[in-house]
Amino acid sequence: METRRFLLIAVTALAVIFNQTTSGPLHAQTPAASALAGQVTSTEEGPMEGVVVSAKKDGSTISVSVVTNAQGRFAFPAARLGPGHYTLKARAAGYELDGARAADIAPGQEAKAEIKLKKVKNLAAHLTNAEWLLSIPGSDEQKNFLLNCTGCHTLERIMKSTYDADGFMDVIRRMSLYYPGSTPLKPQRLSGTATRDVERGGSGRKTAEWLATINLSQEPSWPFPLKTLPRLTGKSTHVIVTEYDLPNPLIQPHDVMLDREGNVWYSDFGQMFLGKMDPKTGKVTQYPIPVVKPGWPEGTLDLEFDRDDNPWVGVMYQNAIARFDKKTEKFQLWQTPKEWDTDGGQLGHLAIDGTPADNKVWIKNSDVGNIYRLDLVTNKFENLGNFKDPKTGKRIGTYGLHSDQQNNVYLLDFSAGNIVKIDAKTKNPTVYVTPTPDSRPRRGRVDPQDRVWFAEYQGNAIGMFDPKTEQMKEWKVPTPWSAPYDALLDRNGDAW
Repeated sequence: METRRFLLIAVTALAVIFNQTTSGPLHAQTPAASALAGQVTSTEEGPMEGVVVSAKKDGSTISVSVVTNAQGRFAFPAARLGPGHYTLKARAAGYELDGARAADIAPGQEAKAEIKLKKVKNLAAHLTNAEWLLSIPGSDEQKNFLLNCTGCHTLERIMKSTYDADGFMDVIRRMSLYYPGSTPLKPQRLSGTATRDVERGGSGRKTAEWLATINLSQEPSWPFPLKTLPRLTGKSTHVIVTEYDLPNPLIQPHDVMLDREGNVWYSDFGQMFLGKMDPKTGKVTQYPIPVVKPGWPEGTLDLEFDRDDNPWVGVMYQNAIARFDKKTEKFQLWQTPKEWDTDGGQLGHLAIDGTPADNKVWIKNSDVGNIYRLDLVTNKFENLGNFKDPKTGKRIGTYGLHSDQQNNVYLLDFSAGNIVKIDAKTKNPTVYVTPTPDSRPRRGRVDPQDRVWFAEYQGNAIGMFDPKTEQMKEWKVPTPWSAPYDALLDRNGDAW
């Protein structure tokens, strides 16, 4: 069984990236093969490499983007843009379009577009989270804490705020009472006595005092220069990105995967829906997931496909997991036993790749880190409890968990730098330490050779653990503060 996990833009759009490494650059070598071509320039730089140029047809929900080459030139393959009127956009840190741009594409002809960029007046509005972290003064320890923030909101909100330390403490306390999938359009309070540890083991007061020195609470502008990352060059520009608008602004696509038929599926972090999209037309179908715990936050996280090509999702604070039968279009849900249920119980992650070995599904409860197994023959849960780091005595802070062909499961310790193997037969844990201390491995995938690929969120790297040699390898991500979330190996042997 082969499923493909897709890259994701966590707004109301999906983004799919196709990387061409063997057929040469996507820029126009033979003009007849292009539907639209041109050059991006600015007064400051002349021809600009690494600029993302996007085209969206009037009335369409699909936009296509390419990246300029060393001469500032770009070309959209004819197969990607049909005839019609297109609005053009361009993205380059510190620049914006000098006037609106559009293009008309006629059948069998190559349209031309010369795009001029100008320096932005408000650079702060263009910065990514990584660029804010590069710009603000502070230690790596202080900045690492902010990686806990960027999964839910941008750092721009913090930097443009005028809170003093006491104000930030009020915000931190308030955030601890809300579901992480809350948005201004749909805030969701936690239920009962549940709260979230938004401080992640750090000192909230010290962080609040530091944040009050780098935001706008003391001055009308920042006393430090705003920095941008360099644009893409060379092989990194040889991509096409296709984005799909989703039907309403409440959709929060969390995981995105492709089934064997080429349909795109996504879990919704803020609603009780499983989404399916036709990548050819952009048509979206939403399947409502039954609410089994009324009054508790709604939303799903982990999305996996089983050997029958049916999707499974972790239904978070509903304290359940769900399997969707594509033939009957019905869900089957499994809830934990009532005596295990707590106000803060959340089943966000599951592992099913190894389920055919023994008909058992691995599940993580984030409340106290308990690891469960569900027997699909008896429909009974088994609670293995939580596991501890033998060196520190601290609880393993499992985020992602992934199973191999024997249904051994690997826990990724997001609170430290451990990969923990749980033997499917003995249930005994073995702890392996990542090369970078406190790398905070988050999510990953087990490849056909049973090697575990994982992203090191705080280590700014991706790693691979080989159970045969019990050795790890690690590759640092070239862009600082990338905070990689997930990692896998594709069928060509490239790691993403």
